[in-house]
Amino acid sequence: MSILRDVLRRVASAAFFLFIVVTCVLFYVGAVLVWAVTWPFDRRLKWLHLYSSFWASFYLWTNPLWSVTVEGREHVRSDQPYVIVSNHQSALDILVAFRLFIPFKWVSKIEIFKVPILGWNMRMNNYVALRRGDSDSIKEMMEACRAHLRNGSSVFIFPEGTRSRTGELRRFKHGAFTLAKEMNVPILPVAISGTSNALPKKSMVLRGQHDMHIRVLPEIPPEQFADTEVEELAAEVRDVIAPYVPEHREATAEDSREAA
Repeated sequence: MSILRDVLRRVASAAFFLFIVVTCVLFYVGAVLVWAVTWPFDRRLKWLHLYSSFWASFYLWTNPLWSVTVEGREHVRSDQPYVIVSNHQSALDILVAFRLFIPFKWVSKIEIFKVPILGWNMRMNNYVALRRGDSDSIKEMMEACRAHLRNGSSVFIFPEGTRSRTGELRRFKHGAFTLAKEMNVPILPVAISGTSNALPKKSMVLRGQHDMHIRVLPEIPPEQFADTEVEELAAEVRDVIAPYVPEHREATAEDSREAA
């Protein structure tokens, strides 16, 4: 019975990802049209990003195995650029974050920008590419983020740098927090949960029915961390997000039991 269940999951997963590939072509045509119509009066590309948010949300809405609960949108000020930081569990985190329907610029590894259609849309949105481990690319990424923040656009960064295998939050790297201090803008913490079980890291097989959550936490104003060292600030924000990630609590509890 377990073998049959596994086969059915693989078939259903393949069918769903084929559905994504086919519909992405249609959505991309729509994205080009939105860009062409709105570019003259929307140089920050807010409308294109909101269209991309609908595009991503479409796949969450149409998959009967997934549900997403969004909380905390009331913490977002529409006229305020933020450095948005979130934990990272799964490739699904990107779709779930789009469900916020708030304008921002993604910071993403450059490999995603090379994916046909999805990468083209990311470049059209003027999202920020990063080549991991490349100091020149990191400098370019930081300068692009500074430019977006100066222009009034928020940037969304996963400060862990890569997805967690266990759900336990990894150490937060300092780039996002350096930006917030340099640009004197608030940090907006976001907690995502439930995605690691729905689509684990390095897996393309859907794992049955799952409830996913994304919670926007209250902003941290710049005057609150003006005198805080970057490394300390990164650890403090990680501690703010951690209680809202059940997978982190479970993983740390397991580590404690093993240590005992």
